[in-house]
Amino acid sequence: MVMTNTLIFNSTFEGLVPSSTLFVNETVNRLWQQGEQVFHMGFGESRFDVHPRLQNALSSHANKKSYLPAKGLPALIEVVARYYTSKLETPFTNSQVLIGPGSKALIYGLQMVMDADLYLPSPSWVSYGPQAQLLGNKFNYIPSSVDDDYGLDIDALDTLVKASDNPCKMLVINSPNNPTGQVMSDSFLQELAAYCRANDIWVLSDEIYFQVCHGERQHVSISKYYPEGTFVLGGLSKHLSIGGWRVGVALLPDTELGKTLMQKMTVFASETWSGVSAPIQYAAIEAYSEHDDVERYIADCRDIHGIRTRFIREALIQLGIRCTEAQGGFYIAANFDQYKNALLALNIRSASDLSMHLLEHYKIATLPGSDFGLPKHTFTLRLSTSYLDMETEADPQRIFELNKTGISSHALMSIENHPATHAALLAFESFMKTLR
Repeated sequence: MVMTNTLIFNSTFEGLVPSSTLFVNETVNRLWQQGEQVFHMGFGESRFDVHPRLQNALSSHANKKSYLPAKGLPALIEVVARYYTSKLETPFTNSQVLIGPGSKALIYGLQMVMDADLYLPSPSWVSYGPQAQLLGNKFNYIPSSVDDDYGLDIDALDTLVKASDNPCKMLVINSPNNPTGQVMSDSFLQELAAYCRANDIWVLSDEIYFQVCHGERQHVSISKYYPEGTFVLGGLSKHLSIGGWRVGVALLPDTELGKTLMQKMTVFASETWSGVSAPIQYAAIEAYSEHDDVERYIADCRDIHGIRTRFIREALIQLGIRCTEAQGGFYIAANFDQYKNALLALNIRSASDLSMHLLEHYKIATLPGSDFGLPKHTFTLRLSTSYLDMETEADPQRIFELNKTGISSHALMSIENHPATHAALLAFESFMKTLR
């Protein structure tokens, strides 16, 4: 008798595809391996080297082989609580901290543990919605306008909230924002906190980029104004360029409900990842200890991200492309709606078509705004500035050392020092000529 190999798939996976950010990165790397030139603006990964203090800490703890508590290494939890208390100007205790294998898994866990309707700004990071879909949870994108740089509209949120009959609701915010680079203002966060408190809405505040604010607006955490209803999510991947280490932190409210949620999240951790890698957790203590050399390194990397992002944004605006006012991270949301007729004439009918057109004809890798929750007919792309001229392992250190010499921003961004960036902008210029 031959086995029939009956296989029934979980229906929640219907329509889901691999994360677009990871997919585009794998695609570009495959094209590079084939010898093709591709301008990689599709993946946001800080490319700077691992700080020597962290490298030494990891190697010196390579012998740590035993399982650690599911909640996290106590010594790491202690420095994390102290670190965020200092940085966010909000008191956190050890009991509020949970360590996970990247903030992505912690966000998924919170969505699993809570039976909540989810409200997502549009645009917002590509995995929030698919995670909710995997869990069978309801989620809604909050309408936004390119004229307002896609800022969160509380009135639009309120309309969605009033249409829900689920008493448990959770809003996700991300500042600095991926994909726009926008940073929420202090006054807006106070207004949003008051609204969420009045309407009994939990806030998942994804602050993974908070140490990469490089504009005039400083980062403020909504937990400062709504501590009893905010979950702060963070990690080391963006400001210390160690995404592959997979260290994430969640800080839950210091309330009875927060303690109950921590108990359930600890169960989730123990039944899934068991515990984050022991050597990584020991090494992460150094990252969260506010050593002067590490803090200077964070500031230097942040400055370079800002210089590069501003240069690319200003150059794109000169070409006639509408760009969000990126003040943090290494992202720009670029909008082409004003060229709709010309795009349609090229048989480009969606942001996905536009992204594919740029890759096929101009070797520019981007991501469509529709992957981030924007309507498909909106011609918006997310552009990452972190990879250009940092493709090889040696490039980031070259640019870092050059910046340390005191070179001007203009000279740093010269064609001599950033040839791939200039070549990518020339490719954009060639494309823009076809729209006029």
